[in-house]
Amino acid sequence: MKQQANLIRAGQVIEHEGQRWTVLKQQIITPGKGGAFIQVEMRNLKTGNKTNERWRTADTVERLTTEDRDYTYSYTDGENLVLMDPETFEQFMVPVAILGDSAPFLQDNMEVSVALVEGDPVGITLPPNVTLEVVEADPVVKGQTASSSYKPAKLSNGVKTLVPPFIEAGERIVVRTEDASYVERAKG
Repeated sequence: MKQQANLIRAGQVIEHEGQRWTVLKQQIITPGKGGAFIQVEMRNLKTGNKTNERWRTADTVERLTTEDRDYTYSYTDGENLVLMDPETFEQFMVPVAILGDSAPFLQDNMEVSVALVEGDPVGITLPPNVTLEVVEADPVVKGQTASSSYKPAKLSNGVKTLVPPFIEAGERIVVRTEDASYVERAKG
């Protein structure tokens, strides 16, 4: 279905120059002169290559209809994730590359939503937050106030993030899977 370029959103699948692309990021840019345009970062579903494309806001693009299905993550087998249908218990293989930057946040038995176009997997959505352990945290600098500055920390999945000064190594925290940002201290 055709849609205006200014309606493109992250997670959508579009057809461009005969290829299928999943939208990673989009940004509306209004230069000082001339009309606004849309800057879109997208990944080719077949090759995994990323590219940036620009459209004027009035341009139209072909958006592909996706069907979302829920699966449970079982394990990774080489280049593929093995997912299980919670109702039929059938296994379903999805390329690891589809996860992109959110791959380190995938956890055993995690419920994920897979977007399909004509039966082909085009995207995976993880839960918005995960709980992870802080394995390294910089010491607090004296005189630093809690509200003004976060400190670097390394999580048990190897991802680096920023945490409030009161978080120490060994603590469990909740982080966003979208951008690895700190949400809160884990309860319990």
